[in-house]
Amino acid sequence: MPDWIQHTVWWQVFPLGFVGAEPEAAPAAPVVQRLPHLHGWLDYAVELGASGLALGPIFAASTHGYDTVDPFRIDPRLGDDADFDALIEAAHARGLRILLDGVFNHVGRRHPAFQEVLHRGPQAERANWFKLSWPRGTAPGSEPDYACFEGHRQLVTLNHDAPQVADYVAAIMDHWLNRGADGWRLDAAYAVPRRFWAQVLSQVRSAHPDAYIVGEVIHGDYAGIVRDTGMDAVTQYELWKAIWSGLNDRNLFELAHALERHNGYLDAFVPLTFVGNHDVTRIASRLTDERLLPHALAILFTCGGTPSIYAGDEQAFRGVKEERVGGDDAIRPPFPPTPAELAPYGWPIYRLHQSLIALRRRHPWLHRARTRQVHLANAQLVLAMTEAPQTLFVALNLADEAVSLPVPEARRIEVGEGQLVSEAGGVRVSLGPQGWAILTA
Repeated sequence: MPDWIQHTVWWQVFPLGFVGAEPEAAPAAPVVQRLPHLHGWLDYAVELGASGLALGPIFAASTHGYDTVDPFRIDPRLGDDADFDALIEAAHARGLRILLDGVFNHVGRRHPAFQEVLHRGPQAERANWFKLSWPRGTAPGSEPDYACFEGHRQLVTLNHDAPQVADYVAAIMDHWLNRGADGWRLDAAYAVPRRFWAQVLSQVRSAHPDAYIVGEVIHGDYAGIVRDTGMDAVTQYELWKAIWSGLNDRNLFELAHALERHNGYLDAFVPLTFVGNHDVTRIASRLTDERLLPHALAILFTCGGTPSIYAGDEQAFRGVKEERVGGDDAIRPPFPPTPAELAPYGWPIYRLHQSLIALRRRHPWLHRARTRQVHLANAQLVLAMTEAPQTLFVALNLADEAVSLPVPEARRIEVGEGQLVSEAGGVRVSLGPQGWAILTA
């Protein structure tokens, strides 16, 4: 893991949606310079407290960006190489690292290698790039059956046993790292054999030892995947689910259990943590009680991990993901040209993010902090976030009544609201209904 990631907070953007690009790319459409639209938001990201810009797909594709047709070319709906270079320069000038989204489990049907298969049949030079099953009596122009990603026929799975595919993926990663990117998110990393990643990433790291590599993994053996592949981290979906589910159900036992498992992961690697991204319902819509949004953020910004904020969540954007064609549109909306045109209702949540990120900057050891339960009930939780010798306490109250909770050795409240009281039995914090506080030991 590169040293710089210890101080990184990502602001994640889905560019095709952010800039209002067409949902489908015409094969011969002219280049439209939309990437410069992001320049007007870089200072906003820095003022938020972010130190990295995590980009969704930006390479030539047919629709949503995950059906790649040319990973060596910027999507013409976004711009060209010069626009990419300008974005890298502008971001780096502000201290923002750039994370790219690599789709290496599959390609789109319009990818030249697959089109070659459709036109030339089994004799196509790159036929072994895919997992194909040909009908008897195959002739040029016949269409084979083929492995696809999770039943989506437009997403053709690559054959990760083919050495040419490994060389192809390594070449893509090298190309954009050479142009100034700082790391890669590996889309659908869970669907790709670990041995493939191990081969590719060792090759990439030989030229780019300071690159950050994080894999999208929903569930499974997180630590084992990191160990076997050479990735720096994977996405922490277990904790994401436990945060909103535990808050909604007033079941903080679920959250506490997930944090115990999270401690185990931290023994092996530092996960990418989040409460929202481009694939899930926005946290402000997911929570059934909007008063508990600060509680979710308090956990995100004090537990061990590399936090990521999905653009718009810091303004309490709403959006529900639906399982249908176009079901991601609500969570991938266009943004106005500048932050000044945002609606006023979201700025208090933006300022809350600023306060919590500033707290994390004051306590950089939180990147590897473990959690210890001090008090646990269905609707109350006190956690000690520790990386010896430092400790912060996080106190949460989900109930409609005020409570007094133990916070041993706490000296003052850093963020949140409450009142510290010293008693014979130790220090306690009084929290109002749906109250929360982060305290210094």
